[in-house]
Amino acid sequence: MSGMTLTTTRLRAGVWEAVLEGVRGQPALEVTLLEAPVGFTLTELPDRPGALALRVPLPVEALLEGVQTVLVRDAVSGATLGHLSIIAGAALEEDLRAEIDLLRAELDMLKRAFRRHCLETA
Repeated sequence: MSGMTLTTTRLRAGVWEAVLEGVRGQPALEVTLLEAPVGFTLTELPDRPGALALRVPLPVEALLEGVQTVLVRDAVSGATLGHLSIIAGAALEEDLRAEIDLLRAELDMLKRAFRRHCLETA
């Protein structure tokens, strides 16, 4: 393992920002979306030794229907340090509605079983 950790700080105005800690020297990173490289910048954080600010301007290709994932990997070890998932589109609404319907059905089943249990033990 590389010993580096990536912590997301924010996503604002189409730029994903994170802090990379446990850095020794200049790290070899690769940032990809849909298996294609994505540009990024690394900046030293003067108040935090061994930490760098990572900024990834998200390309318009990230805005597709469904789920898209931006990956940050250690180019030497191949270890995934972090990711950002972007979810968009009408298909998502249908998926969420289906999940909510399943949750409601399970909750109704649990309520019936609980009521039956209360009646049997009373």
